[in-house]
Amino acid sequence: MKEAENTLLPAQAWQAIAEQHRQRAEKWTTPYRARRAARQMHPIYDFLFIYYRNKPSQLEAWHPGLGIGLQEAPLGDTYKSKHYSCRNGITRLDPTLMTDSTRHRMEMVERLCQAVKERPPAFGCFGMHEWAMVYQGDADGEVRHGERLPLRLSQQATDAYVRSRPIQCTHFDAFRFFSPGAKAFNRIQPSKDSRIENEQCGCLHTNMDLYKLAAQCMPWIGSELLWQCFHFAVGARQLDMQASPYDCSSLGFEPVKVETPSGKLEYERRQRALSEAAQPLRDELIARLQAVLQTES
Repeated sequence: MKEAENTLLPAQAWQAIAEQHRQRAEKWTTPYRARRAARQMHPIYDFLFIYYRNKPSQLEAWHPGLGIGLQEAPLGDTYKSKHYSCRNGITRLDPTLMTDSTRHRMEMVERLCQAVKERPPAFGCFGMHEWAMVYQGDADGEVRHGERLPLRLSQQATDAYVRSRPIQCTHFDAFRFFSPGAKAFNRIQPSKDSRIENEQCGCLHTNMDLYKLAAQCMPWIGSELLWQCFHFAVGARQLDMQASPYDCSSLGFEPVKVETPSGKLEYERRQRALSEAAQPLRDELIARLQAVLQTES
């Protein structure tokens, strides 16, 4: 972070970086906007825009991160005066402008990331959270994503598999979508207030949430890290749905059949790989948050 404090980018340099960033983001945001306009949502990828609530325009906009100065970058729509100061023609993020609520949010993100990092990973859940979400259908007898993706097994067989094994989901935002009848099957009963005590770095959703947490800390942590977390979340979401009870073959994804021994092995192998890939992202997010919070204080 100290090197970044001395970085000064001329207009031509940072504008080229911003344009490259926008183009790679638009490979995801443009199709999403088209699907949204046509009301034909993608059950796998659009989750990243709908559930995480980070607007496409926010992913497309490039922010340099703490300490990097931009020449000829007037305060305006992208570099808002509530985050940036412009002095002697150089625009930089200004931590003294941070509100108390923003600071508190970033402190909570750093605290959660530290807790997850320090807790041993747990594997062997085999993606059962998605199965628990469709147990017995919802209150109306319907199934999430059912309008686009059929279940791979019958509802009866799906329900039987959910009942056949204990579920060990540690992620509150997954657990809260369990069907009412499936919640009692979970080994623990996670709550919003117990996230610090429960979340761990083996969890697919906890690692996917790095994108959500990075988005909550923008523009302070910079768009490069945000993009890396988004790209990671894409891969995690693919496994999430491949291991689900849904048949995603119409979308070009073969199932990871966690109801079989070979499927369990494949899921855990990929889950472990994703957990390892998430570690440097979490470490970098922690480091950037600490740098911003220390500067502000």
